[in-house]
Amino acid sequence: MSTQSVTIKNTQNPNIVKFELSDFLIQGSFEFKNIDETKNAPLAQKLFYLPFVKTVYMSGNFIAVERFSIVEWPDVQEEVAEEIAAFLNGGGQLILETQPASKALPISVYGETTPNPSTLKFVVNRLITPVTAHFSNIDEAAPSVLAQELFKFHYVKEVFLAENYVSITKYETTSWDEITLELRSFIKQFIENGGQVIDPTGITSKAVETTETNTSDEPLDATSEQIIAILDEYIKPAVTADGGNIQFDSFDPVEKRVKVILQGSCNGCPSSTFTLKNGIENILKDMLHEPSLVVEAVNG
Repeated sequence: MSTQSVTIKNTQNPNIVKFELSDFLIQGSFEFKNIDETKNAPLAQKLFYLPFVKTVYMSGNFIAVERFSIVEWPDVQEEVAEEIAAFLNGGGQLILETQPASKALPISVYGETTPNPSTLKFVVNRLITPVTAHFSNIDEAAPSVLAQELFKFHYVKEVFLAENYVSITKYETTSWDEITLELRSFIKQFIENGGQVIDPTGITSKAVETTETNTSDEPLDATSEQIIAILDEYIKPAVTADGGNIQFDSFDPVEKRVKVILQGSCNGCPSSTFTLKNGIENILKDMLHEPSLVVEAVNG
């Protein structure tokens, strides 16, 4: 077996860090909530000896670990990466062959309404992707087999993937009463069968890159950094709960104009303008002490 390198990747959830491997080592997805569940997963069992490990996820070429709040990831993530690399390069197996290959994780999926009547949020009872991604068409969906398959339903207009849910925006020609059960069943079966929601080899595609907090490669000024911190701490949690996402795009210090990207249920939502002006804009004005500041969505 080739030598495994481990790359540390942050996720949208500050409690979860993804440890990406240089090779694909397992098929399907596995979730372990405690050490008793790791009988056939020796690496997961080893990780649970670390007192801060809360949950371990394995899929394809990555291991994601959720921490308890007793530590911060910057203090321990290098230690975890080294332990994973040492285990794999010492010949350790992620999943023992005694684990039944056909065993599927118990999955539940339910539909949840959002402020956007064209978008429904399908919530899954486990982590399905450590990153978020928004796809407007099947050509953009190359990194996600799930999104590609969903676009084959003629009524699917857009797909937004987050840590434990899929937001689907439909065309107006079809009602949710006609399609909700079909979509819920499809998503449930796809995940139960071990389908890979996001292909890590395609993670640098445009659709996934736009989910990063800073969409520009240029250094940010202090005010932009403040805006990003406010969005992440005070605004994004509420937006995520409604099946959407918001990302910083740019700040013009002369015009005092903040541009953001709306994704998922927020993109095209009838109430998004109200939310921008009476919610996000007011919060930023107050916290930045900039009464003339304006917030604008570049895609809504």
